[in-house]
Amino acid sequence: MARVGILLLNLGGPERIQDVGPFLYNLFADPEIIRLPNPILQKPLAWLISTLRSSKSQKAYRSIGGGSPLRRITEQQARELQSLLRQRGVDATSYVAMRYWHPFTESAVADIKADGIDEVVVLPLYPHFSISTSGSSFRELQRLRQMDERFEALPLRCIRSWYDHPGYVRSMAELIAEQVLASDDVQKAHIFFSAHGVPKSYVEDAGDPYQQEIQACTALIMAEVEAIVGHSNPHTLAYQSRVGPVEWLKPYTEEALEELGKAKIQDLVVVPISFVSEHIETLEEIDIEYRELATESGVVNFRRVRALDTYPPFIAGLADLVVASLEGPEVNLDQAAELPTTVKLYPQEKWEWGWNNSSEVWNGRLAMVGFSAFLLELFSGHGPLHALGLL
Repeated sequence: MARVGILLLNLGGPERIQDVGPFLYNLFADPEIIRLPNPILQKPLAWLISTLRSSKSQKAYRSIGGGSPLRRITEQQARELQSLLRQRGVDATSYVAMRYWHPFTESAVADIKADGIDEVVVLPLYPHFSISTSGSSFRELQRLRQMDERFEALPLRCIRSWYDHPGYVRSMAELIAEQVLASDDVQKAHIFFSAHGVPKSYVEDAGDPYQQEIQACTALIMAEVEAIVGHSNPHTLAYQSRVGPVEWLKPYTEEALEELGKAKIQDLVVVPISFVSEHIETLEEIDIEYRELATESGVVNFRRVRALDTYPPFIAGLADLVVASLEGPEVNLDQAAELPTTVKLYPQEKWEWGWNNSSEVWNGRLAMVGFSAFLLELFSGHGPLHALGLL
């Protein structure tokens, strides 16, 4: 029997307050998160952003206990998936590969080689494909295979996205239905889907399928919820967590919540649709920031649907995905990472990661000017950042 490695891809998160700065640096040093016209600017800008954002981010992590639970939850998901697959007769060993924090992808690959695995199934813990999530992780695997002949020779099957898989859709619908049925007015409970946002140009210029997959997924889940509760409920889809000056997918979560508050929604059932684990964006951004905003705007009952974590039907759905990948046609790494528009990280091409061609040039110039000004203030000890208490 072949020994199968299940490589679970996820973002990662700082487990301690002192990890926040290095984690942010790793995140913003990825050109698939912030696209610059010249690679020489990437690391200085990542250092600048992580330095400026660390204090605020540390405060957010302190509000949820001092660190991200993402690694602990993902490793538990990996253990339960491995156990279920073995019960089904698959000689499986699960590995966790985080993109921006420990355990890094390199570590997972080293473990796979050390264990003598015969073939690998790559399973992103992102139901919906996006350049900045699954795409970035697939590209990291491509880079590692190019550098390692032994890893390159290892058979590798990829699961690109699974937003429409029945196990995922059903699991989400069941957890949503729990909160709908607990509402004061079950039929009027408003279901609010909050997905992680991406820059609008990802979709329009590069052909990122993320928005289409989110919309299709929302429709599938709503149909399943209706089948469970016996009636249809109003719903809204919005996008959270935008950063920077460029336009992201709309409507924005905070603006949509304000509108629902003005409409005097009594029961709001908030669904973190693109997240399968509790982490900073569910525990702090939704549970604290958005809850406060919604309440101040007029929402009476703010109910948040819990993340899937190790919900048994969800783990069973992941096992179904792995088995189907092993039994079906192979999807290799190049196929999994493919986009409709051919993309090069450097030099600058027709489109950039979130910024159009002309604005990107100016953003690069402004970044260099800003970075130079920051260094000047850092060494002189005087300037606006000192006045604001940021340095």
